[in-house]
Amino acid sequence: MKEILKVEHLKKHFVKKGMFGAKSNTVRATDDISFSLYEGEVFVLAGESGSGKSTIAKLILKSIESDSGKIIFDGEEINNDEKNLRKIRMNCQMIHQDPYDSINPRMRIEGIVSEPLEIHNIGNKNERRKRVIEVLHEVKLEPAEEIIKKYPHMLSGGQRQRVVLARALALRPKVILADEPVSMLDVSIRAEMLELMQQLQKKYNISFLYITHDLATARYFGQRIGILYLGKIVETGPINQVLLQPKHPYTQALIDAISEPDPNNLHKEKKIRINEPTDVDTNQGCGFRARCPYVIEKCEKEPSLEKVSEDHLSACYVKLD
Repeated sequence: MKEILKVEHLKKHFVKKGMFGAKSNTVRATDDISFSLYEGEVFVLAGESGSGKSTIAKLILKSIESDSGKIIFDGEEINNDEKNLRKIRMNCQMIHQDPYDSINPRMRIEGIVSEPLEIHNIGNKNERRKRVIEVLHEVKLEPAEEIIKKYPHMLSGGQRQRVVLARALALRPKVILADEPVSMLDVSIRAEMLELMQQLQKKYNISFLYITHDLATARYFGQRIGILYLGKIVETGPINQVLLQPKHPYTQALIDAISEPDPNNLHKEKKIRINEPTDVDTNQGCGFRARCPYVIEKCEKEPSLEKVSEDHLSACYVKLD
């Protein structure tokens, strides 16, 4: 498969300044992140809140600047050159988590979906309207000719997220960055939205970077996965291998955190228990060692991603069975 997007050694640190002379604190939002996304593939970035998932998406689109590292799109490194930025922003679109905040409540649906076409000077007014109706049909918002006249408050949350998806599709992008696209939807609607995204991904061979904390939807939609913890990828590989045979304690902990549908399993012994964090400098050595029940002396030195099987890598000295 052709590599469409490559992230190399991406770093972004934020400095939180303390009040009244208190000590400043450095947050390592992303700390030496590297991964590849291939044409027509769904790559999942998974981890708990604060692990750096959304920051990576913003860095890819250059909405915030990285401290170091490279973003290579379709074989070309992305920098701050206007032509260069235009290339990635035309071909790489984003679906945000909150459909209420990600669209302008004062604009009609036609204006919201056609906005990317106007920004990039694509087509005349009639051609843009035709494209808007076309993508509304694709995301199953019917009747599209009536929907375009409405304002966002006249739609349900699920319909609004379909509008966001339609806007992302308007430019026919090669890559879509989907940041928790179903987490704010009702459970009954999530499956419909994921199935729709899957259909469109296969129909147009779109590459998805799917950002989530929900491993159930990740396994349904994704093909490969990177598990993030404190701004680092601690395990990566084919999604079934990683989720069915996890080799990093943090991955196992995320799996154990999934709600049990069977009440008889509520008190079943988990494979791993996360320890209460101790007073350990997480900027030194393995960042998970303060919470890991398997910690050993060697963990004071940061582990690197190592192969545990073909295409399956884990950054842990203690490999789980």
